[in-house]
Formats: sequence, C-alpha cells, structure tokens
Amino acid sequence: MTDHHFIKQLTSIVGGKFVHTSASATARFRKGWRSGEGEAEAAVEPGNLVELWRILQTCVEHDRVIIMQAANTGLTEGSAPNGEYDRPVVVISTLRLNKIHVLDEGRQIVSHPGGTLFKLEKLLEPYGRQPHSVIGSSCIGASIMGGVCNNSGGALVRRGPVYTELSVYAQKRNDGSLVLVNHLGMDLGNEPEEILGRLDRGEISDADFQPTDKRASDDSYADRVRDVDANTPARFNADPRTLHEASGCAGKLAVFAVRLDTFPLETGEKVYYVGTNSTADLSALRRRLLTEMDPLPISAEYLHRDIFDIARVYGKDTLLLIHWLGTDALPAIFKLKGQMDGVFDRIPILPKNLIDRTMQLVTRVVPEALPKRMLQYRERFEHHLILKVSAGQLAQTEAILNDVPGKDGWFLCDAAEAKKALLHRFAAAGAAARYGAVHPGKVEDILALDIALRRNDEEWFEELPEEIERDILIKLYYGHFLCHVFHQDYAIRKGADPKAVKNKMLELLDRRGAEYPAEHNVGHLYAAKPQLAAFYEELDPTNSFNPGIGKTSKQQRRPEAPPVVLAENDSSTDSQTRGGAVT
Repeated sequence: MTDHHFIKQLTSIVGGKFVHTSASATARFRKGWRSGEGEAEAAVEPGNLVELWRILQTCVEHDRVIIMQAANTGLTEGSAPNGEYDRPVVVISTLRLNKIHVLDEGRQIVSHPGGTLFKLEKLLEPYGRQPHSVIGSSCIGASIMGGVCNNSGGALVRRGPVYTELSVYAQKRNDGSLVLVNHLGMDLGNEPEEILGRLDRGEISDADFQPTDKRASDDSYADRVRDVDANTPARFNADPRTLHEASGCAGKLAVFAVRLDTFPLETGEKVYYVGTNSTADLSALRRRLLTEMDPLPISAEYLHRDIFDIARVYGKDTLLLIHWLGTDALPAIFKLKGQMDGVFDRIPILPKNLIDRTMQLVTRVVPEALPKRMLQYRERFEHHLILKVSAGQLAQTEAILNDVPGKDGWFLCDAAEAKKALLHRFAAAGAAARYGAVHPGKVEDILALDIALRRNDEEWFEELPEEIERDILIKLYYGHFLCHVFHQDYAIRKGADPKAVKNKMLELLDRRGAEYPAEHNVGHLYAAKPQLAAFYEELDPTNSFNPGIGKTSKQQRRPEAPPVVLAENDSSTDSQTRGGAVT
C-alpha cells in the first residue's frame, strides 16, 4: 500500500515528473535488462546529487529498502527488486546524474552515478586517453559506477577489474544514522550538501587534490595475470583484494562519485587471427604471451567454433549495425529496442520477442558479413583466438606464433579483417540470447555463466558428463583467454530443468577450483560466499541497501552492538549524527 505522505515528500524533492508509483510507470525500473523483476512502492529519478542525498534521508526516515540503479544493464539481476521484502522498496534511478569531471589533463576522472562508459570514451578522445573498458559494455550504455560497484572486468589484459579506493558514498550505520563519507581525496567542504553541491556545480579542480596513497585502478593486475603457475584465478568479482568501500559494494552503499584512472589510447595496434585444433597449443601460447611479452598484449579473445557459427547467424545484425553506423549509434539503438520490447510484449496477440524475430528474418537476406579468411579458418580449426598487440610488438608476437601454432595457424589481419573479427567477438555475447528468443519451442532457457579458471589450469576446455550434456541443446564458449575468464552460454533443451542443470554445473566448477561469477557479480542469481557476504554486512549493517543480494537475507537487521565504523576518516573525527559527513 502506497504511503501518500512519503510519496509527497519525494515529490517535493524532485518534482512529480520524476516520482513513479504505478505498476506501468515503474516497470522499466523494476525489471532487469535480461531477466529478473520485483515490486516497488516507487521509482525516483533525482536530478542532482543534493536531491539524491535528500531522497536517501527521506527513505531512511521512513524505513524503506533502497535499491540504487544506474543503467540497469547487468546480467545477474542485481540492480532491480527481487521477490518479497519485509519493508516497502524504493528504486532510485541515477541516470539523470550523468556528469563526468575530467582531471589532470585526462589522466583521471570523477564520475557521478549515471555517467556512462560511452560518454567517457568520447570525453577522453581529445586527451588521447580511454576508460578502463571499451567496446562491449560501453556500447550498451553501461554506467561507470555500475562497473565499480560490481568489480567488473573486461577484455583488456593489462587492466584487470575496474577498481578505486577514492569515492563519495552514503552509508547507513549500525545505529541507523545516515552518514556521507568523502574519500574522494579532494577537499570539498564539511557538510553533506556543501560537498555534493560543489560536485553538482563542477567546482572541483586539480588544486583540490589531497596527497593520498589510495589507488584509482587495479595497478597490480599485470603482475598478477603474469603469474601463470598460481593455483588461483587472476580476477573475479569476490576477490578480497578488490573489495573496498564502493568497489564491489553491489549497491550496499549509495555511491555519489568515484575517481578513476584513465589509460593511454593505443594507436597503430595490430590484430592476429589464430586457429588451432589443439587446446594444448593455446595453453602454451597463453603461457608464452604472458611471460615473454612486455608490455602484455592488449587483448586475446577466444571463440570456439560453435559460438563462431551461432554469432555468424544470430549476431549478424549487431555486427552490421556497428560496421555501418559505428558505436555512436548503439546506446540509442539498444535503448529503443528495450522500449519497443516493453510495448510489444504487453500486446497479447503479438508473439514474444517480436523485434528479435524480425531482425533475424531481415539478416537472412543480407550477404555474408565475415571475411573470407575467417571463414576458411572456421572450416579448418575448432579453436580461434583474436590477438591484439601494440604496434611495436609484431616481431616478437610473430616469433612466438611461428613456434606454437605454427606458420599456417595464424594470419595478420588487414584493417577490414581486424574490425570484423573484433565485432564478431562482440556480437557473440548476445548471440545465445537471440538464439533462445527465436527458438522458444526448442529452448527452455539460456544459462549464462562467466567463470574464472585458475591461472595454472591447463585443462581449460570443459568436458561435461552425460547427465548434464543430455539437457543441453548447444554449448557456446568464448572469453578473455589470457585472463582465463570464460563466458559459457548453454541453450537448455525444452523440458529440462535449468536450475538443476545450473546446480550441477556449479558443482563441477567448484571441483575445478574455479571462481564464479568472474565479471558480472553475484546479483540475485548466485550465492555470495561467506567472505563476500561479510563484506556486504560490514557496509550495510542494518540491511537497508539492496537486501538479498547474493542470496543473502532480505530481513532488516537491528543489532544492539555499538556502531561499526567501516572507514577511517581522512581528516576529521567520525560523525555518528544523522545527516553528518565524514571527510
């Protein structure tokens, strides 16, 4: 039941246009990008950081569950309500809070919660810099903040998961107080609205920097991924090394701003296409590239022949759209498709997934999109690797390639081939979902896993027992090969139980020493392991922010213990008063 007094307070902060209460108006905030949905009393869209702070104060005063939401492009349902809660739920959408401040001639940025990777990529181009993640999540409009809060990874071998120890966030402490914490490493004032007002107005500059040894990127990742004999994965969402305040918080804090490093924009890079029928050859190639190349390769993306085939058919429209229109058009296209899906799926007489089906029909009459040499390699080889290196690394790269897969197992792509190869890999990420959408009679569901294998794992290619194999229609393997992070998509045969298949798969992964999820966080689809669950409880001792994440309890906690002080103060004593600031 809606609390009209509460809704009136929210409306007084942001205006009636940006407070949504009806089921139809809140639907786009209550549903995940791929799956998952729940109920909410309201969805609110603040227009600046001060409004966000006031909304949080109001929600705390009225004892609401708070779910922070940015682009809502995650794949594990973590940014939308899920199931039943013991208190009313409010979704706070931050997409209007899209400011990004460029600092130190582009070497660092400060992003508000709604800033997108796509926007950042464009802002940094004049500086010859680029963000942590490029083509992929940036193209679908994913937020910078979402990547930080989920410790998301990416394809670029040198960078690891996105990570920062520099942020501004609100936390509900053990005693019920709401405190704003400024750990941005910048002097912005003392009171919450003073700090946030300066960020809103863009009144920050290099002169505001304070001396700090806190990191704004995972600058130790290159050394970690080179340790090819280690018995643990190089990166995964729940790695304790990358859980720090906003980083990995999964919505257990309300994050207002993050400060991040940027990276030099590569120019003149070259792409090699590698094919082999031997998993041992790829293992040997991986070891040599990681231990001998300095700097590391830029990326090394793996495709199995089966996903090559599926992406060739069911990812063809994505590839061609980027090829014809460039990446600039993609965020708008993805947004439009989502809106059209929402409208058409509510019309009973129309088939489900009408847009997907229509696009698939259209692409059937479009000529072949992939280059001839790639198609020849598809016929010859089961395993494919798209290897990108810096311009000055050609001689060393080719010497290694000649030694391992051999001279007839690779070719240097020309510009057109390089573009198509990388786009083909990008299109693979959505191909399984499209396959399921257009074959509802054959496919019960799509099970999508992303896993991090141990760095020393030579047996990286999955072999499934018959009891699992019989329930799977197609298996699709692709991923970030040098990082040993793999995306494994399975079309579950009609009539089979997807949850039972998933549980069996996870048991196998546990026995292999793998970690999961590797890049998309636990959301509502995976159980948080004890250490991660403890981190969530530290951040949110009353269980007010995104309760239930990682299949943890949704029940409110009212501990009687003294207040927990999570973060050390940079320059002042801790404030335990409601509405106080820790700077």
